Amino acid sequence: METALPIAIDRLSELSPEERERLLRRAGAQDPEVARVASEIVADVRARGDSALLDHTEMLDGVRPERLEVGGEELASVEVTSELLEALAVAHENLRAFHEAQLRPQPVVETRDGIRVWREWRAVERVGVYVPGGAAVYPSTVLMNLVPAKVAGCEEVVMVSPPGRDGRIPPPTLAAARLAGADRVFGVGGAQAIAALAYGTESVPRVHKIFGAGNAYVTAAKMQVFGDVDIDLPAGPSELLVIADDGADPRLVALDLMAQSEHRPDSASVLVTTSARLAESAAQEMARELGEAPRAGVISRALQAYGRILVVDSMEEAIGFSNEYAPEHLSILTKSPRGILCRITNAGSIFLGPYSPVAAGDYVTGGNHVLPTGGHARTFAPLSVEDFGRWVQVQEVTADGLRSVARAITTLARTEGLETHARSVEARLE
Repeated sequence: METALPIAIDRLSELSPEERERLLRRAGAQDPEVARVASEIVADVRARGDSALLDHTEMLDGVRPERLEVGGEELASVEVTSELLEALAVAHENLRAFHEAQLRPQPVVETRDGIRVWREWRAVERVGVYVPGGAAVYPSTVLMNLVPAKVAGCEEVVMVSPPGRDGRIPPPTLAAARLAGADRVFGVGGAQAIAALAYGTESVPRVHKIFGAGNAYVTAAKMQVFGDVDIDLPAGPSELLVIADDGADPRLVALDLMAQSEHRPDSASVLVTTSARLAESAAQEMARELGEAPRAGVISRALQAYGRILVVDSMEEAIGFSNEYAPEHLSILTKSPRGILCRITNAGSIFLGPYSPVAAGDYVTGGNHVLPTGGHARTFAPLSVEDFGRWVQVQEVTADGLRSVARAITTLARTEGLETHARSVEARLE
């Protein structure tokens, strides 16, 4: 008796328009009920401050902390294994190296004799970072958000994360916060944490920009407070698209797709391949590997709901679909991955070749794992130092420089009916 395959295999060209649209949409649509609940929580926190934070934490996380902020002594004394500390140190070092290279001095451009224009960097003074928690532990996410914030020069980084059943943030999360230099840490999560960062409470300071991904309620709250406070990027369920040819190892393909699917039941994992043999072999490898996967239930649900193996007639068809899908993670497992790279226009983070698993980028390559999902990679980029600040524009003009362009300025000003603009220039040259 043949084992049932855990993922559907289809030929891309034979998908109906409805099936293709569902595949492209994945789990990105926001539930109106989630938005309604998040809106009520945001309004409550905005009205009642700390009392609302404690009430919602008790109701949703099953604990009412004695205090919301993690004290300096607790942060300094948190204990984790030496093995974890070493791993965090490797990740931290590589992240700093990559992100420090993103802020380079800007050149002064002399557009004309006596006219100089340039840009100078200014960091956002106070930022808030949301780190998922509760039943899960994500110290890597702490580093991914805090390292670029510190490299950017943010004066104050406020971190929030849900407490566990003991009322405390898990030690690995706190150890990462200590290493990365969090200025203040609060044990609060969910939509209520986003509201606290956006509007401030008696304990939690109001920030200028909020970073970090969370569950559907966190995402809904971020979208609702946007405008009163800035946010980083739309982030939904994690996703991976693999482009592979007949030279790819089916077991590696299977493990990569399963690794992405073990995040949550709404994670999306898609293989696009020119090889029908690889498609079948990868699906069979998944069936075998599932028997040994601790999170087999989560993986199976994700593969059934949002996973797919698509066979295509050509690499051009595979690349075209990938650009249409605009994946958060794109793995290229072909004989010449760099030859395909230049033709990829829409992707969050791209992994080239068999020794570049997405898991490496999740933790230690130095690349950031906070990435646009749900097709937003068409217009959004991975989290970077630039997201934690902005460039201000500076212009310096000498008398000779102004004289050389005065006629152009006054002509344009008077064409637009702005006489005083013209006179403000002429007065300087009288």
